Amino acid sequence: MSDSTELGEWEFVGRRGSETARLVPGEVIAAVPAAKAFAEQSEKELRFDFLDDRAVLRMLRRRHQDEVAMFNAGFKTGVPLSFVGFGAAVYWGGVVQFWESSAARLAYAGVAVAVVLALLAAFVRAAAVQWGDPVRQNLRARAKAYRELAHLARREGADIPAHYPHYGPYPFAATFRPEADEAETVEGEGLS
Repeated sequence: MSDSTELGEWEFVGRRGSETARLVPGEVIAAVPAAKAFAEQSEKELRFDFLDDRAVLRMLRRRHQDEVAMFNAGFKTGVPLSFVGFGAAVYWGGVVQFWESSAARLAYAGVAVAVVLALLAAFVRAAAVQWGDPVRQNLRARAKAYRELAHLARREGADIPAHYPHYGPYPFAATFRPEADEAETVEGEGLS
């Protein structure tokens, strides 16, 4: 994805769409004592400088790429799963249950269940790859902490737009894993 090449110097995409947001400088957040203390505490816990504008901008751009990848993975397997499952159920309700041969009904049910289970397994695997990746979890943990930091600074009076950084929290799969953080630093980005 090349969102970063199409964006302005301090811009990032706040949602899967094309709406861009402008980075709030770290000095605005650091001007609030409670936010600065939270940033320092989070830096120790998550090994990330939340007041470094370039690092935060890079993290927010990577977070957007991660969100797009999660959506695409779910869409590619979730849509076929829903169509096939719905179609199999409707066909059963409208046609198959009236077949005279119980062997044919049983064969249809067996094939339909096998296909739906195979698609469900593909869906679960795609979700596990996206949600279970420790490098991506570290990215989400940092994005979640940055969101909390920005909201704290805004509540304390900093000039930060409402809903900044314009995406919701990660309610799960945002666990910081120090061992993955070290691997990411040694091996490279970990998230393209």
